[in-house]
Amino acid sequence: MKKFLPPMAVIFLVFIMLAVKGTLYTVSEVEQVIITQFGKPVGLPITDAGLKVKMPFIQEVNTIDKRILEWDGNPSDMPTKDKLYISVDLFARWRITDPLQYFLRLRDERSAQSRLDDILGSETRNAVAKHELIEIIRTTKDRLPLRDALLTGTERDTAMGNLVPIHKGRQVIEAEIYQAATDKIRVFGIELLDIRFKRINYNASVRPKIYDRMISERRQIAERFLSEGYGEAARIRGDRVRDLNKIQSEAYRKVEEIRGLADAKAAAIYAQAYNQSAQAVSLYEFTRTLQAYQSIMAENTTLVLSTESDLFKFMKRINPVTDNQTESESP
Repeated sequence: MKKFLPPMAVIFLVFIMLAVKGTLYTVSEVEQVIITQFGKPVGLPITDAGLKVKMPFIQEVNTIDKRILEWDGNPSDMPTKDKLYISVDLFARWRITDPLQYFLRLRDERSAQSRLDDILGSETRNAVAKHELIEIIRTTKDRLPLRDALLTGTERDTAMGNLVPIHKGRQVIEAEIYQAATDKIRVFGIELLDIRFKRINYNASVRPKIYDRMISERRQIAERFLSEGYGEAARIRGDRVRDLNKIQSEAYRKVEEIRGLADAKAAAIYAQAYNQSAQAVSLYEFTRTLQAYQSIMAENTTLVLSTESDLFKFMKRINPVTDNQTESESP
């Protein structure tokens, strides 16, 4: 027959096992422990990793994370110094440096996140209200605007798109929020490591108006560039017409000079050829008169000339040809 342990022995073994289990506990590398007795902390915080011992049943182990933790705030609307409502979204990193103080004041991470919401949100609202929007958007005060490399001198100085001068910049404002919130958070045993703006946007109610104004400003700039382009095009066309007229006038002047020289040279040649004798002069007058007849007379032309006219002197010497003369001259 099988032998069973008496009930008292079983109860004793179970009690021993529970006592051992309640006495021993482990602390990992990413944790720190607060031992509480009847809800109150006992002793110093345990920050070293390893197997630890406590009093069973009456003492409890409260683990606290000692890693870098994340705080990600919800976007909230707040006004700037220049009365513009913007939606600001922040994030921060923090860790627990005084676990005992943290445990006494906050107990758990949920309470810590809620307190961070209050402190960081309040300090961010104060910092945003003291600065204009351009100060919050710009990263640093040393950022320079991009300019067209073709612009020089006064054109570069007056070019559109110059950034408004600032005095601090977003990084300095983030540092101000960090300094203001660090002291308030330290009393909870928390060290604030860093805080940054994650997103800055216009309030949803004014966003369409802002976009419309931006579109209007861009259109004004476009219209200015278009008008400057039209003016430059008109100037180029005017220069082209002026240069073309100048070239044509110079060419016409040169042609007339060449034609005048040619006419003078031709006249000199004619004069030299026809001035050699009286018969040559008479022949020249006769040929020139015939050319004049050909120019001024056509079919069905009627001329009224004086008998003393130079044109008529050759006509009156022409004998009309009759039918009898024609028949007699024919063989």
